[in-house]
Amino acid sequence: MPLNPARPGAARMRRSSLGAAMIATLASVATFVAAILVLIVGFGFHFLGQLISVINWELACRLGLQERDVPEGFYAYEYGQAVGDVLMAWIYPLAALGLLLGADWGYQLAWIPGAILTYHALSAWFWEVGRRSIGHGIWSDRFRLVWCSANFGTGILTLAVAWAGTA
Repeated sequence: MPLNPARPGAARMRRSSLGAAMIATLASVATFVAAILVLIVGFGFHFLGQLISVINWELACRLGLQERDVPEGFYAYEYGQAVGDVLMAWIYPLAALGLLLGADWGYQLAWIPGAILTYHALSAWFWEVGRRSIGHGIWSDRFRLVWCSANFGTGILTLAVAWAGTA
């Protein structure tokens, strides 16, 4: 029996409005979480950590930002990764700020950290597989799982938020 006999669809409309409100709330929370994760994982770890690595590799090793036991032949690749991260990751705080402000440009910029952090997760996972296969594994299983999961989770969430925000 409808709540209002004069408007038989009123109950369905209220449920629909409630569902839309819940989705809007979920989208807001996801956007906030993605922005904070981009600041922490993307800007904090990738940009700031790699900036220290580019400026002073030994300091980065002492701080635990880089591995001391990197085989000599791997150093050029690791240093190149650090330079690449610094050149790309400066945009991460701008994307995060845009998401926090709910600005259209923030959702558009969010594609960048979303894609790069997803790539980082996958490439880091398989880079370690390759290192282990030749007897030079550097990361513990726990660190590898946490690092790659943090990057992958942040990347995928940020891509989903960017997609939803620009749709």
